[in-house]
Amino acid sequence: MVPSREPAETADRGRSGLALARRCVAITLGVLVGAPALPHDRPLGSDAAACEAGKPAVLVVVSGFKSEAGRVRVQLYGSVSSDFLRTGAKLRRIDLPVTGDPMTICVQVPSPGSYAIAVRHDRNGNGKSDFRDGAGFSRNPPIKGLRQPRHEQVAFAVGSTTVTVPITLLYLHGLKAAPAAHRD
Repeated sequence: MVPSREPAETADRGRSGLALARRCVAITLGVLVGAPALPHDRPLGSDAAACEAGKPAVLVVVSGFKSEAGRVRVQLYGSVSSDFLRTGAKLRRIDLPVTGDPMTICVQVPSPGSYAIAVRHDRNGNGKSDFRDGAGFSRNPPIKGLRQPRHEQVAFAVGSTTVTVPITLLYLHGLKAAPAAHRD
């Protein structure tokens, strides 16, 4: 007779659920106090070492992906409001495949100061902005129709350490931009 694996599998599911709950609490606490995520929450991207060392950087926690297909692009802009979202004006760009929800991505900043973050979920991975793509901005401003937020709505300060910036992706639903209603 083969012994049942159900108790061990149930225990594993319980442990994984507990690990997920701990991670969610750690991210939430980090967001509330502006602290970096805990060391076991490894940031993604080429600048990950800056966040792990607590250097001037932004730990962007992107959530609300409509699907796990495509790529996510995080762009850093400086304090000049006329440069915000202007082609060629970004200070830094991190482009990664979507690996889950949420994604924690590190972006190193050149020095302490005022910055803004724009995120795009390129759902089909074609490198172009499509109406099916998702977008989000630092400070999560409300978006009305296709209107982009103003720099002063999304700007935040970075001091001498890493700050956490949560961003919820928005997708078009008719002429309204809102969080994903469902995952497909």
